[in-house]
Amino acid sequence: MNSSENQNNFNMNNPNCFDWIEKWALYTPNNLVFKDHNSNRSWTYYEFNLRTTALANYLKKEFKLKKKDRLLFYSINRPEHVFFFFACIKIGVIFVPLNFRLTPNEIDYLVTDSDPSLFVYDITFEEKVNKLKSLKPKAQISLLSKFSEFAFGKIKKISFELEETISADDVVLILYTSGTTGIPKGAMINHRMLFWNSINTELRLNINSNDHTQNFAPFFHTGAWNVLLTPFIHHGASLTLLSNFDPDLILRLIEEEKTTIFFGVPTMLQMMSQSPLFEKADISSIRYAVVGGAPMPIPLINKWHKKGVAIRQGYGLTEVGPNCFSLHQDDAIRKIGSIGFPNFYINAKIVDENGIECEKNEVGELCLKSPVVTPGYWNKPGETAKTIKDGWFYTGDMLRKDEEGYFYVVDRKKNMFISGGENIYPSEIEKIILSNEYIEDCTVIGVPDEKWDEVGKAFVVIKKNCNISKEQIIKICSDKLAKYKIPKYIQFIEFLPRNEAGKIEREKLKNLI
Repeated sequence: MNSSENQNNFNMNNPNCFDWIEKWALYTPNNLVFKDHNSNRSWTYYEFNLRTTALANYLKKEFKLKKKDRLLFYSINRPEHVFFFFACIKIGVIFVPLNFRLTPNEIDYLVTDSDPSLFVYDITFEEKVNKLKSLKPKAQISLLSKFSEFAFGKIKKISFELEETISADDVVLILYTSGTTGIPKGAMINHRMLFWNSINTELRLNINSNDHTQNFAPFFHTGAWNVLLTPFIHHGASLTLLSNFDPDLILRLIEEEKTTIFFGVPTMLQMMSQSPLFEKADISSIRYAVVGGAPMPIPLINKWHKKGVAIRQGYGLTEVGPNCFSLHQDDAIRKIGSIGFPNFYINAKIVDENGIECEKNEVGELCLKSPVVTPGYWNKPGETAKTIKDGWFYTGDMLRKDEEGYFYVVDRKKNMFISGGENIYPSEIEKIILSNEYIEDCTVIGVPDEKWDEVGKAFVVIKKNCNISKEQIIKICSDKLAKYKIPKYIQFIEFLPRNEAGKIEREKLKNLI
């Protein structure tokens, strides 16, 4: 058989094509896949495949789960998240991790929307679960502890065959948006997205089987699954799972485990840099830190550069990728604030309100077309149609592209406000205020005004043992911004409310007005 015939015989719809664990269990059975810091337990690829296969078989036989059924998982970060996720992949079940910080009323909405066949929960949340009104009679409910043997107990090798073919278009994960500005939407993640996101990530970050990282983002967020975890496992690398973000602990683990790539939002890297362990910690094993969620301030970049850690800023979103753009570490200072270029298999354009592509340095909405674009929102065809047009995903983010082709995030479209007929992007003002050494954090929102319809109001967090007046902040803005962009109001605040993704919850700030 010639090479072209071999290529034609490779079928992306092969039943085992997306079972990456099974592949690495064959290739490198004794290599570490991940360890759980809390339990001090670790698993090789062979053992992990054995255990997830047994769990998949149990879910299929005991709970009669079949392809396209939904399994809701309600727990804080635990290694079982990963066991259940890869077990679901083996049988075509859709895994739905829930935000453990939500109220019963909020969870009721997600349960109703996803209509699960199985609801698994940690006993810690039993009181909340008992208050749920949405679990239909057909939904089976089970404590997470009943499955602990599959992660920690003795498991025998079993015979297992996939009864149905798994295709690239099959949904594997539903991740609900945070819902800070409206009703949560379930972004559907299919195998095609996971595969191409992994390829895009590997091509830009040079991932290999010897890489290691720590994973501490909450599992109801795309960052926990798809920034490094799934690309790492696709490439046979390893991770350490943490239940939450702890800057001191992570610095110790980076040194002990010789972490090679690290991911976090700027707030996390700021907290780590303020740790008393930061100056002494040996973190030289890190090739670069991948940063997303917001631009990283130059002083913070410089602080990490002095430790020998290069900064790779990027951009992504749950519905696309999420690893969509990357700025090479060599440009971290020269192109501060830029997200760099689109990753390998992503097409990007910036359009105006009429859908016409913008000129260089003209602000417009970012649109993306790629195999990593979501097939849509679960049970929301109307929302899907509004967002995906002719294959292009309209992100709602306002960007510009400079003369060299580097992309810059200006702001969220929904964050923009209009004052006296002028479009104002809060992010531009925030960067100016944050440039002051006394300012710890800041955000700007539009508030009603009789004369101008809306004006800016800045919420400012001052660093400890520092003093700065409202008048001084206004002066900082007036030196670098047009008059209409200068906030009319300044309010000092102890901290800015943020969601689990580290993003500011502007709606809560509006309630403080």
